[in-house]
Amino acid sequence: MIRKLCVIGAGTMGAGIAQVAVEKGVEVTMRDVEDRFVEKGLSTIRNFLGKKLEKGKLSAEDHDAILGR
Repeated sequence: MIRKLCVIGAGTMGAGIAQVAVEKGVEVTMRDVEDRFVEKGLSTIRNFLGKKLEKGKLSAEDHDAILGR
């Protein structure tokens, strides 16, 4: 099983890959040419996970654990 993953590119596809991986328990590092792109990718992931939390599809405990990866 993959335990660590580095995603190169934090755009739509990179953020999506990172999100799927962290939801499956993989520790993820995202890299891009500028830190602001990584921050935008992380924001996208946070927003999506927040929506899942609001809809009850994700527990608060899992939400926090996922964001910690």
